[in-house]
Amino acid sequence: MNTRKVPPLGKAGLERQSQFRYELRRFLRFGEDAARAAGVTAVQYHLILHTQGFPGRDWASIGELAERLQTASHGVVALVSRCEEAGLVRRQDNAADGRLVEVHLTAKGRRLVAALAAEHQAQLGALAAVIEAARASAQD
Repeated sequence: MNTRKVPPLGKAGLERQSQFRYELRRFLRFGEDAARAAGVTAVQYHLILHTQGFPGRDWASIGELAERLQTASHGVVALVSRCEEAGLVRRQDNAADGRLVEVHLTAKGRRLVAALAAEHQAQLGALAAVIEAARASAQD
């Protein structure tokens, strides 16, 4: 926790944080429901999404996925195994460094991430508007 002294928020600041948390939770709930409707868990969707999150390549390492998911590497290994069993991803040894395992999407995984990401886009816009409003009012 940050030990730096910060002034307490007034009522308007608390309202902005409440609104942000509400919209964030709505976005997360939407994602959970959309993933479930598509036949995967929310964390499986997050994993396949994060394989596409690195510029210049279409894969991610176990360590990178662990960082993006904010979890331990051994948990990601188990999650990748479940996603492999579901036909969403495949592992591949890195050509330059045999210790590095790349996680790639399969055709099924690419179709699923494209569909779910498109569904999330409108919800993301609503969340972005709340963030922008909070940012603007914080600068007042």
